[in-house]
Amino acid sequence: MNIITLNEYQKESKKTWKQNYRNDFYRAILGLVGESGEIADKIKKSMRDDTYISSTDMGKELGDCLYYIARLAEYYNLTLEQVAQMNIEKLQDRQKRGKIHGEGDNR
Repeated sequence: MNIITLNEYQKESKKTWKQNYRNDFYRAILGLVGESGEIADKIKKSMRDDTYISSTDMGKELGDCLYYIARLAEYYNLTLEQVAQMNIEKLQDRQKRGKIHGEGDNR
């Protein structure tokens, strides 16, 4: 198994993106929403049927979400590693201030 960095993934996955500068942003947003919906649908059906979603099946769906997140990150000139670092720093700050739970972006 080859281990790659998030930035390597971002670079490699871009090779499959058919660029259309006029609507790349909207395609990426709608793709992420669609793939997130597929995850929700799998979980709903799993709950309904009392079945298990394999890590392989879930990994594929999460990978599809990651693909569109990578495209959105590029739209904003961010690398996936920058996005991941910013998120960890935000979560650690919230934890330090006792604000992990609750609502709102700026808690």
